[in-house]
Amino acid sequence: MKLVSWNVNGLRACMGKGFADFLKKEDPDVICLQETKMQREQADFDFEGYHEYWNSAEKKGYSGTAIFTKKEPISVSYGIGMEEADAEGRVICAEYDTFYLVTVYTPNAQRELVRIDFRMAFEDAFRAYLVKLNEKKPVVVCGDMNVAHKPIDLKNPKSNIGNAGFSYEERGKFSELLASGFVDTFRMLYPDKEEAYSWWSYMFKSRERNTGWRIDYFLVTDDMKDKVRDSLILSDVMGSDHCPVELLLEA
Repeated sequence: MKLVSWNVNGLRACMGKGFADFLKKEDPDVICLQETKMQREQADFDFEGYHEYWNSAEKKGYSGTAIFTKKEPISVSYGIGMEEADAEGRVICAEYDTFYLVTVYTPNAQRELVRIDFRMAFEDAFRAYLVKLNEKKPVVVCGDMNVAHKPIDLKNPKSNIGNAGFSYEERGKFSELLASGFVDTFRMLYPDKEEAYSWWSYMFKSRERNTGWRIDYFLVTDDMKDKVRDSLILSDVMGSDHCPVELLLEA
């Protein structure tokens, strides 16, 4: 089973930069999107062969997630019961026969960490939500989690300590999530792989120079790690300031 996750930084913009061609070529069983920045009714496109599930932010042109899946899920739910986060369309959960698939667009703590309190509250609520799901079935979590967990996960760790995405608080919450029963699939398979990034600033020719951060993830619960066949970062795929990440699971 091939799963793809991609922060498209505006799906309509990404459509003009090759999204449909990527989807056709890659042909995933499921693709999860973050930062769709649109309502479904604004779309003048559809994706043949996929069931579409959208969780758009109340604020137009902001945040939002979507899941496009070939196989119709048993059930689909939206949000985690945290009012402020749910209004921003940050989480979708699709239930399949043997696992839950959750896509998330974790809030950015923002410059000077002005939103760190909201971010911390979200992290705690999201972790509790995932742990509860895992009491019923194994869980796959994917998305832009807006944190580089370890120094190996960004180009310039020393100069970014304390900054949004590499603060001690955010990294600590990611460690708590892993400790609650989850595995970072990429690091499980490639523990020492350097310069493997999924996001690059649009400034300073960052992508050209590969001055990036790995902030897009596929996590699985411990009871699913033996089903992981590969975890990939598709860094050659353009169309956003993020690239897609991919998980290959034993069917």
